[in-house]
Amino acid sequence: MVERLKQEYNVEVDWRPYYLRPDTPPEGLDLPDYIVRARANGSEERLRAMAELHGMEFKSTERILNTRLAHEATEYARDKGKDNEFHHIVFRKVYGEGQDISKWDVLRAAAEEAGLDADDMQTVVESGTYTAEVAGQVQRARQIGVTGVPTYVINDKYAIVGAQPYEAFKNALAQIMK
Repeated sequence: MVERLKQEYNVEVDWRPYYLRPDTPPEGLDLPDYIVRARANGSEERLRAMAELHGMEFKSTERILNTRLAHEATEYARDKGKDNEFHHIVFRKVYGEGQDISKWDVLRAAAEEAGLDADDMQTVVESGTYTAEVAGQVQRARQIGVTGVPTYVINDKYAIVGAQPYEAFKNALAQIMK
């Protein structure tokens, strides 16, 4: 969907980090009961249907994942000009394959698939090179009112929150471009 928007509207997409649960420990957290109950009542059916519509598989995460390493690894990929590719691969690994992106083996595999040097990425990220950058981006997201993921911010003014159908983006861009 994002690729389609880029082609049809000549927009730039820049993926930025946000922590839904900044207190998540490195090993993650068990899902709260309210999420387990909501899933049992079909809360993810719309997401599953949207994924299927775009030829993607959708797998529910089994735990709340700590995404700090993945966000910092994405900054490494950005510096190498591969952030979009890396982001898509990581997204697929989580929501298409059910993998845990808090694990280095998953991030290293994503790096290799994106054409990045996995050893260098791990060394640079573990050195803390991107920790302050990611923290600053998360703080900036809070300052502009981001409270959920995904949130699509357009021209630093307009926000579309949640996994929305293509038409929602198309309608928003039509209103903004008037």
